[in-house]
Amino acid sequence: MLHENTFSAVVCELDPLHHGHRLLLSRAGACGGPVVCLMSGNFVQRGAPAMLDKWTRTRLALSNGADLVVELPLSWACSGAERFAAGGVFLAAALGQGELYFGSEVPDTGLLMETAGALLSEEFSRALRESPPGLGFGARRQLAAEKLLGPRAGEVLSRPNANLGVEYCKAILRLRAPLTPTAIKREGAGHDEAGSMGGPLSASEIRRLTLAGDPLSGFAPESTVAALESARLEGRCAQLPNLERAILSRLRSMSKEDFAALPDLSEGLENRLYRASRQACSLEEAYSLTKNRRVSHARVRRLVLYAFLGLREPLPQSPPYLRALGATGRGLSLLRQSSLPVVVRSSDIKRLPPKAQAVFLQEALADDLYGLASPTPQPSGRDYTEGFIIAGS
Repeated sequence: MLHENTFSAVVCELDPLHHGHRLLLSRAGACGGPVVCLMSGNFVQRGAPAMLDKWTRTRLALSNGADLVVELPLSWACSGAERFAAGGVFLAAALGQGELYFGSEVPDTGLLMETAGALLSEEFSRALRESPPGLGFGARRQLAAEKLLGPRAGEVLSRPNANLGVEYCKAILRLRAPLTPTAIKREGAGHDEAGSMGGPLSASEIRRLTLAGDPLSGFAPESTVAALESARLEGRCAQLPNLERAILSRLRSMSKEDFAALPDLSEGLENRLYRASRQACSLEEAYSLTKNRRVSHARVRRLVLYAFLGLREPLPQSPPYLRALGATGRGLSLLRQSSLPVVVRSSDIKRLPPKAQAVFLQEALADDLYGLASPTPQPSGRDYTEGFIIAGS
């Protein structure tokens, strides 16, 4: 049982909420305190729009065990594992002492913490410098970790959710956050893998079946099934192909200097992106022309999304406010503990410092563009017109 004024936190995308998410929320809730979801907004790590908008996903979270849903701002939600995890941990730590729950193919929290500590050490930096330069960063990182800790560390870093778990642990150590990490065994299909129709499905498989109009009952929580079916019938299932020409138009209008200002550049990626933008007639072609064996497809997708949404260096180091999208009564009480400015209504934005307002304005612009990702375009300005969601309302 948690001590008074503590909570359990889950950093998530819920794109969409599946049985694995519900199990994780249930395990977090079993500790007795309120459960907080630090949830990505309308764009997610895979460099694409979330299928369901963030307000629909907030309602799903609240109906499946969450007490408070806090938005992970755009530039953290759409980043690689390290920045994504750091943003979620920073927001959770702003609420005080708690536990951080996450799914992992390797549910050995001690090993994940040991690996995280090794990655933060000077010995790891030295081993990384000595690794074969012709390999991609991920392979070099894995080899360096194995050199320090043995093959189990390499196994951890080779599995997507276990690797993300290490990043949560790194962020806790680096920030000295008052959070206790707890890894839960991930069941069913892995990250972005198709699952068997007899077991839990991954989020990517649920999205595919939704778009195909195939029945989902039994393979996802009924609340998710109902939300997806409603969105599909009403033309509200956001998909990247609906933004394809808009993104290609943006890429073609960008100069070399514009590409050079994007975050997370290395390996001469700005030049590859610029050349690809002049040749590509589809997003897949743009991705293929940009990536190479040292740069992952996922990283290229995120860079293209940065270009479309106007994200530029320098990015803020940490989220400058805590934006609550919805809550139960227990969740509302937890908000009073926040060490960050709390945003519940759009009028709260006016009380933020200018740099924090700029982060919110970037979010609102991205959400206006998100409205064009659905088969039936959605109105702009929803960040100012959507009300705070109270569970059950």
